[in-house]
Amino acid sequence: MSYPESAPARRPAAVVSAATVLLVMAVAALAYAVVDLVVLGGTVDAFRSAARDTSASPEQINDVVTLLRASAVLSAVVAALSAPLLAGLALGLLAGRNGVRVATWVVSGLGLFGGCCSVAVVVGERAAPLQLGSGEQSLAELLGLIGDAYPSWWIPLNAGLSVAQGLGYLVVATLLALPAANSWFARRPPTPTAPPSFTPAPHQPLSAPPAPPYPPR
Repeated sequence: MSYPESAPARRPAAVVSAATVLLVMAVAALAYAVVDLVVLGGTVDAFRSAARDTSASPEQINDVVTLLRASAVLSAVVAALSAPLLAGLALGLLAGRNGVRVATWVVSGLGLFGGCCSVAVVVGERAAPLQLGSGEQSLAELLGLIGDAYPSWWIPLNAGLSVAQGLGYLVVATLLALPAANSWFARRPPTPTAPPSFTPAPHQPLSAPPAPPYPPR
């Protein structure tokens, strides 16, 4: 005998949209990590070529190159690690896990905070450039060459990705706070219904076997 099952609640558009934005951000993070490492080799070569015309020593040039490589590798690693995190959050949201929604809010808040800090650092550098002593003039020349060593499209691309990432986190956090999302995550999963049990009949003693027919005379 079959019993009807309750149909699962349909995901609201807000949850689907939030998960889609997270997946797009995950793909963009992987693409950024790959492009960052691909661009690194040409950037180092361009920097070394331009640094030959400065008063910096080979040791100073090597130190800045090491800093340049470490910064690029660190950025690529962070981007590569954030991709599976964002994809996992997206899948958890589609599965209707309220704990994942809370975790997504936390990650979005950290992402927005990091983006604001990056913008503040850039604005601070433009408003108050780094002041070095007279003995560190060669180092100042090297640091000034880093921006020109990158491809012309690299810095605008980074700025655009940073803004898009911040907006993405803001959109995701807003979508997950909409009433439709709140109702869907607050629902309780249906309890499976067990088939009715049958009570066994009480034990009855066995009846005596029938008596054999009377033997003929």
